[in-house]
Amino acid sequence: MKSRIVLAICVTLLLTGSLFADTKFTGAIDNLWSNPDNWSEGLPDPSDKIQMNGDTLCILDYDAGLIKNTALEGGGKTHLQLVDGAVLTVTEWSIIAYAGKPDEPHTLEVLGGVYNGGDPEGTGNGRIFVARAGKGLLIVDHSGRVNLLHQDIQVGQGDEGEGTVELRGGILDCGTRRLILQPNATATAHVDFSGGVLKERYTENNLAEINGWIDSGMITAYNGVGTVIAEPVDDDQDPDTEDILVVRGLHPMNPTPIDGGNALPGAATLSWTLPDPCVPGQSVPVDVYFTDDLEALTSFINPDAIRIVSNQNATSATVQVQPNKRYYWAVDTYQGTESDPVWGPIFEFYAGNRAPAVKAGNDVTSWLDADSLDVAIGGTVTDVDATTVAWTVVSEPNEGTAVIANADQIDTTVTLTALGTYVLQLEADDGELQGADTLTINVFENSCLAAQSLPDYVALVGDLDEDCDVDQDDMDLLLENWLKCVALGECDPIGE
Repeated sequence: MKSRIVLAICVTLLLTGSLFADTKFTGAIDNLWSNPDNWSEGLPDPSDKIQMNGDTLCILDYDAGLIKNTALEGGGKTHLQLVDGAVLTVTEWSIIAYAGKPDEPHTLEVLGGVYNGGDPEGTGNGRIFVARAGKGLLIVDHSGRVNLLHQDIQVGQGDEGEGTVELRGGILDCGTRRLILQPNATATAHVDFSGGVLKERYTENNLAEINGWIDSGMITAYNGVGTVIAEPVDDDQDPDTEDILVVRGLHPMNPTPIDGGNALPGAATLSWTLPDPCVPGQSVPVDVYFTDDLEALTSFINPDAIRIVSNQNATSATVQVQPNKRYYWAVDTYQGTESDPVWGPIFEFYAGNRAPAVKAGNDVTSWLDADSLDVAIGGTVTDVDATTVAWTVVSEPNEGTAVIANADQIDTTVTLTALGTYVLQLEADDGELQGADTLTINVFENSCLAAQSLPDYVALVGDLDEDCDVDQDDMDLLLENWLKCVALGECDPIGE
């Protein structure tokens, strides 16, 4: 049977620095955080310090609100796991491995949901310690997210602490704070990227620090076979903020879709870069496996059921993916070694539904010839799913001066009865997500004023009365002012 080792990223949560806790997770009934009978003093509340010790697995799958402190510590392998739908906000601090044996790691695994270090709506601490003592692991995978809101994350923080962070997917977002590795010289710290992303505030010092850890081998990608990239990226959501430093790992196979990334539903192309053969000039055939069942790929019990390419010299394959599903794939290569096929890592991507792409059309400039004006409006909507559309009036000179004929059709007309500016919105809904765009209609008293409002308007030479034409009225104005002079001093008569 073929097996694959999936890289994991674990975070261990520590308590207060003492063994005291307001409530302890015992797992007396099952593994669910939400069961009050699994806690020594009932479900944690915002003022509680919680503790996990012993060989316990605690699964959080809902919004548990705020707690004060979290500690994973003592003997045994404690394991706190967040899955989709989970939210946990720790307002003061999280300690992952305060004590324990080197071969018994304490683990915080964020597979989905959000783990907040600090209160998003308040001030305070929220610092995360990975391995204050003993062995602490932080795993961020799939759609999981860890947010640092007020303080740093320290890995290998205490005496002889062994801290590891593995980013296989999701995001470790340090915000304006930073990642700190091995603040204690007797500790060890390691970060490995295999699909996930680290974000922190960009400064030259922060970039130099990250690059120094990359050069020293404290930060790696794909367990050392990949390349770590650290680069500043513009934050398009707020152009006034400083750039963000984004750190991610690149595998030598350059998988597309990017490992841990996203793809559109429908036909998706998987592509990869082949390694060099052991004998120059020889081909490198591959086996490719694709599935939405991670266990089918890791256990490899029935490989024929998930194999989409068999011993072929290929660098791409097309697959069909459904919206709102996560997919896993691997490329095994025949490089001409005794160990062929060489097993490749498991890559993953999410085929998420995307909001409809909406264009409401170009802005319109027009005028009233009579008491009303009919304007044809029509946009475009692009989406893989069927959509419904709706035109609405966002603003108008006076209420009721814009009337849309068929608001549920992309192509329709709007009747306008007043001068001024109108803003209309076209929204499309695919049943889950919405997309929208607006257009502006400026209505003037006449066609000349409409033309003069345009940025590229150029008046005609001789249009003295500025009515957008040159006619007898302009000639009369010219003759009325013939030979007149407004210069300072005397004007010389014409012809002298």
